[in-house]
Amino acid sequence: MSFRSRVAGAAGLALSLALAAPAPAQDAPGPIKVGVLSDMSGPFADQAGIGSVTAAQLAAEDFAKEAGDLKVEIVSADHQNKPDIGLATARRWLDQEGVSTIVDLPNSAVALAVANLMRERHRVALASSALTSDMTGKACAPTTVQWVSDTWAQGSATARAIAGRGLKSWYFLTVDYALGHALERDATIALKAAGGTVKGSTKHPLNAGDFASPLLSAQGAGAQVLALADTGADMINAVKQAAEFGLMPEMRVAALFIQLSDVHALGLKAAQGLQFASAFYWDRTDGTRAFAKRFGERMNGRMPTENHAGVYSATLAYLRAVRDTGTIEGEKVVAALREKPIADPLFGSVTVRQDGRAVHDLFLFEVKAPADSKGPYDYYKLLATVPGDQAFRPLADGGCPLVK
Repeated sequence: MSFRSRVAGAAGLALSLALAAPAPAQDAPGPIKVGVLSDMSGPFADQAGIGSVTAAQLAAEDFAKEAGDLKVEIVSADHQNKPDIGLATARRWLDQEGVSTIVDLPNSAVALAVANLMRERHRVALASSALTSDMTGKACAPTTVQWVSDTWAQGSATARAIAGRGLKSWYFLTVDYALGHALERDATIALKAAGGTVKGSTKHPLNAGDFASPLLSAQGAGAQVLALADTGADMINAVKQAAEFGLMPEMRVAALFIQLSDVHALGLKAAQGLQFASAFYWDRTDGTRAFAKRFGERMNGRMPTENHAGVYSATLAYLRAVRDTGTIEGEKVVAALREKPIADPLFGSVTVRQDGRAVHDLFLFEVKAPADSKGPYDYYKLLATVPGDQAFRPLADGGCPLVK
């Protein structure tokens, strides 16, 4: 049977779940459909959003150069940070539109729900922008790959770096859903291991606007560090209001998950000196700069975030695995991704573990002072490289039932 017929037969299986009968294989199947499920209008829209769609399109274009007669189609939707909307979209894509994989998935609650559906339907969830470490822990699946980073990596690297400078008493400001809970949990473990203590914690809803009360509580607790276990618009507003309340410089602010778009929105004057972990920076290597140039040409000069880079790399790796295996069956595609290290132009050498964690180097950066920046998006100074085997939670410690 030809490759095209095998892929067509696999695509027919997806439709059979809705139609109760498998579609026959065809000699000229439709394109491999990649669904970019993102936040297009909410607090993560700048980190992901339309930029993630652009990144997936760039991956499809690069794959076309080596794909032979295989075609790829990119579709996208806004999950509005609501798991029910995300699930409804994913079901429609799988049952009616022949989508074979879903990528991006910012918002951990949405990602966990969609990944579970993809497991049931034997299709791949590329959770490139989801951060909860539960994706490769208790909620791991043979059809899920978490590509960029996670709360264990972010919390551990940041807590170790800051506690190592003697700043060991922390107060958490935490977004009240899966991402925030996991960030605070994983950072607390690393902080206590480094001899630190937690002075208190305040939860806030997603897309909160007013942080006056929790900031006053943090100030009254006498902590050395205000740890922001949130991201996007919430993190930006919290940093701005912390400055307005005069918390800094007496209290240091640790952003446990900050991206390039957030620093851009804050401005270097407000963000200078922030230290954080990231898996990607556009100006780090020739490969990252080449990708950023192409991305910027499509995005009015904007440079890509690590979420955008993750969508590109995960999508390209997925398409190559589908080509090589001749199937879109999720378990087989992910097994192919695990077979050998992936030489990725943006993340370097990537190894996909049994729990679905994509392992690669992580980097500690510091936001530059305005005087040190040479122009727009020249924001980061590299402090250290954390090797992949140290950056991510040990395989045996995550509680993934797939790990023998």
